[in-house]
Amino acid sequence: MSQPDPVLIQVPERIVTERLVIAMPRVGLGQALNAAICESLEELKPWMPWAQSAPSVEESETVVRHQVARFLLRTDLVYQFYEKTPAGEAGRLLGGSGLHRMDWQVRRFEIGYWIRSSAQGRGYVGETVRALAGMAFSELRARRVEIRSDVLNARSRAVAERCGFELEGILRRDALTPTGEPRDTCVYARITA
Repeated sequence: MSQPDPVLIQVPERIVTERLVIAMPRVGLGQALNAAICESLEELKPWMPWAQSAPSVEESETVVRHQVARFLLRTDLVYQFYEKTPAGEAGRLLGGSGLHRMDWQVRRFEIGYWIRSSAQGRGYVGETVRALAGMAFSELRARRVEIRSDVLNARSRAVAERCGFELEGILRRDALTPTGEPRDTCVYARITA
């Protein structure tokens, strides 16, 4: 049976939760994204290869525009999440998440996430992960949603566990840290029944 071109798959561009607006990237977001990354560089540096040095605003805008293109092509579904204003609009940019490393035929997705330092510890990442996983299962007909985390990244692992993802295993020496050291990767997953 032929699979439809992923470009034709309807993917929500905006998800609203109790406290957040989770939205696809938009042109012009570079300055806000840059501020969030630069504020959080030291916390992100051990885990994120893209956070090894402070980007310029122009570099951040370039990243955003590539994210928009990949979202439209359905090759990487990046979202940013924002504090929800009393009017229900997107306020301050808190961080990024999304559905990555997708296999549309299998309907497998991987959720990744990061949050700016000043917004940590308030449950925003968990709220985002639950919303994206729910959308993946209900609207994108996911069979499997994963979270992969460095074995030493306790905060990331705690998010996966709080959101009901089960540790399936640890891939030994599966990846490299941003500095090139071998690392082990925890694979968490939720699947459909």
